[in-house]
Amino acid sequence: MIRYALACRQGHTFESWFQHSDAFDEQAKRGLIACPTCGSTEVEKALMAPRLSQSVTGSKRRVANDAEESAQKTPASGAKAPVAIMSLQERELRRKLKELRDQLTKTAEHVGPRFPEEARKMHYGETEHRSIYGEASADEARALIEEGIEFHPLPVLPDDQN
Repeated sequence: MIRYALACRQGHTFESWFQHSDAFDEQAKRGLIACPTCGSTEVEKALMAPRLSQSVTGSKRRVANDAEESAQKTPASGAKAPVAIMSLQERELRRKLKELRDQLTKTAEHVGPRFPEEARKMHYGETEHRSIYGEASADEARALIEEGIEFHPLPVLPDDQN
């Protein structure tokens, strides 16, 4: 078994276990891997530190080889690893997403884990509409969507997680 750190197009990260390294590619190609937060099937492997065991035999050898390949691509601890080689347009898009997120968090009220509750109060007219941001679980987000409450996840950029 091999564990991969994964990320969807929306920037949500999660982990999943696979029988072997080819299993991820096979399942991703068939659209069988979905982000638990937004449901997107556009999922890619994210950078992660390898975990090597002391003894390497049989199927463990395949896992160790995959980890070694990953380790060769990952710089020594303390050094920053680029997430992707980006074109100028992609860098500009990332800069704009960061500006958007910074503007939203600067001008909106942070309500933390009360986000679903506060969003409902505004939607049903119990409180005055205002810009808010906070946290919601995948189940809470689905419930808000089912109730017709419009919201958008804040962009999460790879630099935020390093």
